[in-house]
Amino acid sequence: MNAAVAAVAAIAGVLTGVIAVLAFRWSEREQKRPTRTSLHTDPVLPPGVDTVLSVLRSSAVVLDEADAVVKASSAAYALGLVRGGKLAVEPMLQMARDTRRDGEIRQVELDLPRRGNGRGEALAVSARVAPLGSRLVLLLVEDLTEARRIEAVRRDFVANVSHELKTPVGALSLLSEAVMDAADDPEAVERFAGRMQIEATRLTNLVQELIDLSRVQNDDPLDDAEPVRVDELVAEAIDRCRHAAGTKQITMAAGGTADLHVRGNRGQLAAALGNLVENAVNYSPARTRVGIAARRVAAPGGDLIEIAVTDQGIGISEKDKERVFERFYRVDPARSRATGGTGLGLAIVKHVVASHGGEVTVWSAEGQGSTFTLRLPEAGPARDRAQQRSDRAGLDDETERPSSSPHASPASPASPASHTSPYESFPAPEVLP
Repeated sequence: MNAAVAAVAAIAGVLTGVIAVLAFRWSEREQKRPTRTSLHTDPVLPPGVDTVLSVLRSSAVVLDEADAVVKASSAAYALGLVRGGKLAVEPMLQMARDTRRDGEIRQVELDLPRRGNGRGEALAVSARVAPLGSRLVLLLVEDLTEARRIEAVRRDFVANVSHELKTPVGALSLLSEAVMDAADDPEAVERFAGRMQIEATRLTNLVQELIDLSRVQNDDPLDDAEPVRVDELVAEAIDRCRHAAGTKQITMAAGGTADLHVRGNRGQLAAALGNLVENAVNYSPARTRVGIAARRVAAPGGDLIEIAVTDQGIGISEKDKERVFERFYRVDPARSRATGGTGLGLAIVKHVVASHGGEVTVWSAEGQGSTFTLRLPEAGPARDRAQQRSDRAGLDDETERPSSSPHASPASPASPASHTSPYESFPAPEVLP
């Protein structure tokens, strides 16, 4: 009996040992078998690939044999290529499947809808798919949107320049033929010669503004900046347009705070302000007024100088205000041709102000006029000198006050207090009698 019990116990021990060994072997095999979770961990990628993908400028996505995303860069998520662990762009996903099947490298350009943008603007990308090892597929996506925009701007610029140059050149050609045909008619020759002079002047202005635009359109900070008196810029702009304003009986008024300084290139600033004043005169009806005012305004990064040019012209519609600073854009093409405008003046203003660290804004209402405002950083040393002169002037006023007339009004026109606001000279658009 005891022998039987011992035999049964021995058999039970052997069976327990066999079961334990089998369980251990099965556990080891299960641990070595790749699971879906392990396919998405970094060790699945070949050595060094993760490091290379992290420094690429392109958006990178690595797919496994089940089209699941193994690795994706942050740029891929930003472009909306990967969502919920899957590649969300069906054409790219199909390219990855074809490349996995035949091992060929494929490349295609696609237009993708922007995420969260209801305006329907497309995102231009270039996608390249290549095999990565035996099981993985690498997808590289390059954003071409900005490059396409720049190319479109370049094409439009070349087309616009060609069109603008063609008009005066064609007119000069026709007028020269007319002069030759009218050689025996002095009056006709004189008339055609006058027209030729007008077209030649328009051509010269266009070429000069193209040169000016090419110099300032990079918006780079200035290397040769110097303090420039705002009063001198205003006086030069008024003198530049004095003849045109006198022909239309337009009154030009300057006001605001005196002795202000900005830091920049005098020639560029004079050209920018002159363009604004010239536009104000050209787009204003006869017997109206154009005002130029300057003042100092406080800003977190330092005081700014505001120079506002106000007219009582035709005004600008809401849809045109967003485009008035584009090259060759004209609010009224017929009036621009009549006045010899090139459509580059406001584009030059925008780039000059940007290169000086400022901004230009516009307020306008149709039939009521427009106000273009330049905001430029004030020149530091010049500002300090102006403050010192102001302090000295205040002391002199205090010294001389006892000898002045006791009946003098502090708000009289001769008093400095009457100029506290640079816009008092022209409070609102109105037609002069």
